[in-house]
Amino acid sequence: MPSDFISNEEIIQMARRRLHQGTWDYLVGGVESETTMRRNRLAFDQIAFRPRVLRDVSSVDPSTTFLGNKLRIPALLAPVGSLQVFAPEGGIAATKAAAEFGVMHVVSSVTEPALEDTMASVDYPKMFQLYVHGDWGWIEEIVGRVVEAGYKSLCLTVDVQHYSRRERVMVERYVQPTLRVARDPKYAASLTWEMADKIQKLAGLPFMIKGIATVEDAKIAVEHGVEVIWVSNHGGRQLDHGLGSMDVLPEIVEAVNGKADIIVDGGVQRGSDILKAMALGAKAVAIGKLQAWGLAAAGTAGVVRMLEILEDEMISAMALLGITSIDQMTKDYIRKTDAIVAQPHEMSSWVNMPVDRIP
Repeated sequence: MPSDFISNEEIIQMARRRLHQGTWDYLVGGVESETTMRRNRLAFDQIAFRPRVLRDVSSVDPSTTFLGNKLRIPALLAPVGSLQVFAPEGGIAATKAAAEFGVMHVVSSVTEPALEDTMASVDYPKMFQLYVHGDWGWIEEIVGRVVEAGYKSLCLTVDVQHYSRRERVMVERYVQPTLRVARDPKYAASLTWEMADKIQKLAGLPFMIKGIATVEDAKIAVEHGVEVIWVSNHGGRQLDHGLGSMDVLPEIVEAVNGKADIIVDGGVQRGSDILKAMALGAKAVAIGKLQAWGLAAAGTAGVVRMLEILEDEMISAMALLGITSIDQMTKDYIRKTDAIVAQPHEMSSWVNMPVDRIP
């Protein structure tokens, strides 16, 4: 039973048993040397807590709000392509989990089923993520469908100007389903701020740009009226040898200066990671790999259990830090350190779980 999972390590191990090698590599791998992906995790590992004591923490609330919607924890289910390879229901399975637990799902434009089917599967707020894979007529058609279906906001992913060399899957000769559909790469390669403005105006929805990794682009996004800046390097799956998302988050938060909400993704594996992101000024984190691992392990129930574990970890860490609400989680409770407990890698939060303890 999914409720039997004690830690997210157990969920990952179950997912590993159930996934073919190519699918597993598609999920866990990064680009080329995977340096950016490893730096995502290292950036979290190099932040230490500064706990306070002798405070009343008998009641702890890890919830927050995002774009007017209450989140049980400050987390979104990130847009993940081809969710159907992890669970037969694909995007519907993830959306149902988000609704059951109480967070929001950012539905990928390259996952199954159709965006209307995912939207109609459960009456709960959802957001939509867009890759630009066609001309303006194509954009008008898909954005029109998003608006008609009732999505609450539109997220434009902007860090896929060229598809990267993801060598784990390349050596397996695995081709993910989203790449089996022929697309002209010129549309993503020619995307500009001017085109982003047109898409934002066309949608008329709260607008997010996903793939911001520098102060310079964050400032431009604010100038263009973007409501949500999504700090991301695509999970280390696009440009190699980049900084970790948490490395660049503080300077982007400072530059934005409250003029937009900020999301961060890349390497989130613990409830304590979420608190670190909040301390540095993020409004929420986005969860990709953990979402897919949960789906592969136990479908919708696996994702719900994954989120429950993150919540338990958050509540424990908040109480031990001496805080009772998310708005109290400030820079005062963290500091940077070069010391890390284990050699960093894509799953360095879990290094001591014996393999024979797979449930």
